[in-house]
Amino acid sequence: MYCKILAKVKPIFILLSVFVILSSCNDSDKVAKEIAAVPMDLKIARFDREFASSGEEGLPGLRKMYPYLFPAPDSVWIAKMNDSLQIELFQEVGNAFRSFEDEEEGLVQLFKHIKYYFPEYTVPKVITVTNDVDYNNRIILTDSLLFISLDNYLGPEHKYYGGFQRYIAHTLDRNYLVSDVASSFAKQVVPRPRERTFLARMIYFGKELYLKDVLMPNVDNRKKIGYSQEDLDWAFANEEPMWRNFIENEYLYSTDNKLNQRFLEPAPFSKFGLELDNESPGKLGRFVGWQIVRAFMENNEVDVKQLMTMPAEEIFKKSNYKPRN
Repeated sequence: MYCKILAKVKPIFILLSVFVILSSCNDSDKVAKEIAAVPMDLKIARFDREFASSGEEGLPGLRKMYPYLFPAPDSVWIAKMNDSLQIELFQEVGNAFRSFEDEEEGLVQLFKHIKYYFPEYTVPKVITVTNDVDYNNRIILTDSLLFISLDNYLGPEHKYYGGFQRYIAHTLDRNYLVSDVASSFAKQVVPRPRERTFLARMIYFGKELYLKDVLMPNVDNRKKIGYSQEDLDWAFANEEPMWRNFIENEYLYSTDNKLNQRFLEPAPFSKFGLELDNESPGKLGRFVGWQIVRAFMENNEVDVKQLMTMPAEEIFKKSNYKPRN
């Protein structure tokens, strides 16, 4: 009797599963079509090229077009134009970015997604510049302007980055440019955590990375977090022992700021105090926070804007997070 009932139930269960999957696919297709239809007139100004080719006589015109870029007197800019290192920098950037078409397409897709999920957002004007390889300020996003310093995207093996640690140079590549812009936007819409716990900080970064999942659905996970494929494979393969380490050491509700340096801030590796440290990538706390937020969104009916302001504790408890073995 039990087998006969099961035989009847099983086909129904399969049909329901297929229906759920098809419904999900249809919803995704619908959203993708709606995003594709979002109008986008992205304005991009190649100030780096204009400045490099203007000469002293062109300065007044540039100052008029870009007044926010000229707080210093003309003498400073003329000196920059005639400086041999600056001339070389302009040449290197010009050679690497003769075309900006791929980046433009990536930015258009990013801002279409942003406008879809955050319709009140005003898309900024994009201005490409150089900033003497100040990689900490490679992207500056204001209410109306987006500055992209192209001398920070010349490729990890470029001679300008020879003195940088490899984990930094790895991300100084044009493949990470759009992802860096998405990070800057995320910082505008993800509130800083009020709680000082390690869990709250992990989930803060997890929200940023999940937002990239939403805004950059077709982009590889490596570009979202700034990992190599080897780094990403290591993180997924060791997700369960990492989580166990956090639990056993009672890190989740700790307010020890040293945990930031060990697991959240960019670094060559994470610091568990174990032999495997040198094999690990940095920012593993961010990776774990990302997986917690992903689990929460899979198990709860919450829209993206709601997620941004939800408390970390609620997200964690409702995520039913279980690390991969």
